[in-house]
This record gives sequence, C-alpha cells and structure tokens, in this order.
Amino acid sequence: MPTISFQHALTNPEVFCVSWELVPGRGARELQQEEILKMATAAAASGKIHALSITDNPSGNPGLSAEFLCTELARCGIEPVVHFACRDKNRNAIESLLYGLERSGVHNLLVVSGDFPSPAGFCGTARPVFDLDPVQVMQLIAQMNSGYAYREYGREARLVPTHFFAGVAVSPFKKTEPELSGQYAKLQIKIAAGAQFAVTQIGFDPRKFHELILWLKQHEIHIPVLANLFVLSYPSAKFIAAGNIPGCVVPPKLLEELSRDHEQPDKGRSARIRRAARFYAIAKGLGYAGVHIGGHKITHQAVLEIIQQGEELFPSWQDILSACDYACGNLFYYYFEPAPPPVLNSNNSNLQANRAPFRLRLRSFGYRLCLLMHRIFFAPSSPLYPVLRLCAQHLDRSVFARRLVSRLEHIIKTIIFRCCDCGDCSLPDTAYLCPLSGCPKSQRNGPCGGSDNGWCEVYPGEKKCLWVRVYERRSATSTEPDISTTIVPPCNWQLWQTSSWLNYFLGRAHTSPVPCRRQTQQKNAAS
Repeated sequence: MPTISFQHALTNPEVFCVSWELVPGRGARELQQEEILKMATAAAASGKIHALSITDNPSGNPGLSAEFLCTELARCGIEPVVHFACRDKNRNAIESLLYGLERSGVHNLLVVSGDFPSPAGFCGTARPVFDLDPVQVMQLIAQMNSGYAYREYGREARLVPTHFFAGVAVSPFKKTEPELSGQYAKLQIKIAAGAQFAVTQIGFDPRKFHELILWLKQHEIHIPVLANLFVLSYPSAKFIAAGNIPGCVVPPKLLEELSRDHEQPDKGRSARIRRAARFYAIAKGLGYAGVHIGGHKITHQAVLEIIQQGEELFPSWQDILSACDYACGNLFYYYFEPAPPPVLNSNNSNLQANRAPFRLRLRSFGYRLCLLMHRIFFAPSSPLYPVLRLCAQHLDRSVFARRLVSRLEHIIKTIIFRCCDCGDCSLPDTAYLCPLSGCPKSQRNGPCGGSDNGWCEVYPGEKKCLWVRVYERRSATSTEPDISTTIVPPCNWQLWQTSSWLNYFLGRAHTSPVPCRRQTQQKNAAS
C-alpha cells in the first residue's frame, strides 16, 4: 500500500507518480463496478499506484456517479481522483457535491468541462448545463479552501475551509495554431484561478509532450503535470479514429502498427504494453511529474507491467524517441520550431498570428466595427458615456421603458450577434462572438478540449470552434492575440432577459466600469 498521498507523490520531485484511470460505466451493481472495487483493492496492495482516477460520464454517456464511487473507493485503501465535469451541474449543485466530497474525505479532483451529452440518455440527449466552466470552478474551489465567505440575513459568514487538491486538463495535441494557443492560454488562466496540477489529454507524439514542458518553463509556471498514457488496442484505436472521443486523434502510422499487432496470437497485448512503457520512460525523461494510465479494460497486471518495463527503459529514454514518432505529418501544428535530435523542440516560437492572411484581415472588418462602436458608445472615456449613463438611470425607473429597451436591444443583437438575451453580455470578452449561441458548452474563458482541426466537438465539419474564430479575429487586429486577459465570471442568471445595456451602465453587468453590485458584495464578504 502506498505510504504517501497522491498530492505528496505528485508534488515530490523524488517520486514518479502513477494514477490509473477507470470508467464506472452504467448501472449501480453491474460487473464493471464490482471489478473496479476488486482492482482498487489490488492496486492498494501492490503499492505501485498512487491513485485511481474515476471518469465522469466520458463521451457524454450516462454512468455511475464518479463522486459516489470515489467515496467507496476511499475505503479500499487507495486514494481516488474524481473527474469533476461541469456538463451536468449548475453552480449550486457543484458546491453541494464539493462539500459532500469534503465530508467523505475525497479531496483529489480533476476539473474538466466534460464531453457534450450523447443521445444515450433517457428519452434521448440530455440538456447540457455548463453553468460554470473549469476556470470558474477552480475559483470556487480556491475560495472554499480558504473558507468560503458569503452573506446571510445581512451578516457576513465564513465556512470551514476545505482541503481539495484540484487539477485541470490540457491538450498540447491540437492540429491548428488557434486551437493550440487557446489550450495554453486557458491553462494559464486555470492556473491563475488556482489549479494545482494538470493532466494532458490523450496523445501520441513525444514532441508535443515536450512542447508542453517547454511552454511551462518559458512562462515560468511551476505545477506538476501528468502525461496521459492511453494504452491503445486496435479496436479502441478504430473507435477513437472514428471521432468517438472528442478532441483525440490516432495518427495513421500508429493505427497501421496496431493493425499489424492485432494479427498476433495475443491480439497485440505485449506490443501495446511495450509501447505504453516507452511513453512512460519518455514522460519521465522529459520531466513530467508522473503518468496517468488509461485504456479500455486495462487490468491491474497490465499497469504493473507498464511501470516495470517503463522503469527499465528510462535510462535510455532518448534512444527510443524515434520508435515513438507518431506525428501527424504536415497537418500537425507545433508551438515551437523543431530542434535537432535528441532535443525535440527549440525555444523559438512558431506562431503565425503576426502574419495573418489577407482573408482573415478582411473578415475581421465586422470585429473592427464592433470595437469602434464600443469606443463610441460604451467606453468610459467617450463623451457619450455620461449622457448614456444618465439616460439609463432614467429609463430604469420605468418597467415599461426597461422592457422596451430590452426588446429593442434583443432585436438588434439577435440580428448581428445571435444574442440569447442573457442580460450579462460577454461580447467584449469574446471578440464580439456570443458564447451562449456560438458555443454548445457556453465557454466564456477559452476553449474546451473537444475540437478537432478547428471544428466544434458537437458540430464537426459544420461549425468552427468559437474560440478558433475568436483567435482568428484577434490575430488579424493585434500582434498578441491572447484569447483572454482576464477571468470572465459566470453569467448572472438574475439578469436573464433584461437589457445588458442598462445593466452595463448601471453596474449590474460584469463588464460594467461602474463597480458591479455582485462583485462588491463578494469582496465585502471575503474581506
């Protein structure tokens, strides 16, 4: 049984941390759930695995609650890590579940957006929630760890601090510059919000694994990162290649290898264990804090074999880089320029944003016009601002006037922006592209990890990822097209179907230059 906690193993440079990902599946007392409990007991006895990582409805399919299963696993003698998806929970449910986990002694969290709901739910596809994104959940957890402050009956109150060790996901395996830059920018925001560790998404390119480590060093970010080692069988590879796991790609070269391995008497088992062991050694050599081992029906014995073989290969990890070269050819985009072997990436940026093509500059005309209109009507430095604010104060006194302004605004913004009438507009935060109507997950603080080659996870081949479009707009008008420079708060649903213009001028919206009432109350409670 491990003598150190998952947090200690992950943050101790003398320890190479190992977590093992398991999928609960659908049902409560099915064979799959009973097998997980048996494997947890075996993993605890072996002492080689520091935590079991339990997924939260992967691919959007309904399954046993990861939170409740983890409370049971904690009694098996091994620490669980809860995959905490934002897909199905509003902010109140998130807070309730977090306090329930704290009371149950489950403190390790991997906070993710979550895959969009699949059609496998009761009577079809469930309604997605996505009330908070991982950045905002990390903010909530940070406040809970400090003792959450709030107001009750006009008085300030503070709750007992929690003890969560919370991490986030990041994908360095994206194919285009907008996607990849979005992943890194959002990781930076997540860390600023309080993320304590990170886990990569599924990928099979050593150069991309190195890229993330190099990016962290370049930005002087010091958090432990787990490399995701997904043990691929040929059937699993075909399943992923068909687009069934959002944001994950199987390189053609690897798919061909798996096809040949599958013809062997053991159906490729020994080959895929050896391949995973190579990536284990490479991850350790590159400076990762540990590995996150997953895969369809991966047994405890297979995990132990990967660890053993990986440790044997580690001293010569640079010699096996060529055997794991699964780059996707010219389609794949890299953040850094290549370097001669055995170094994988140089320190030179490969960004093309400063050289935006003419078509993007032309398409950014609407964005430039929006910026101009904002400066004229909404910027505090504008001569019209005090006049419009005074008008807003007078209009807000009449119910009829408020409704009239709200309807007029909604008509105009629906035509131009496909406005959803949230009343807490974030258009200035997202290059004047509405995240409620433009993103199925309503992401206000950067992209999720589900896009593929620039396409939205939910509408592949039909609709570009909103944050790809944001990056393209900003890259055509700025030399530093960061997708976000501040953390955008969640939508205040008290303002639903009210005028965001009035809310802006009267200090009710988060973008208002007037101190926002909601933020002021939170600051007073926290002080």
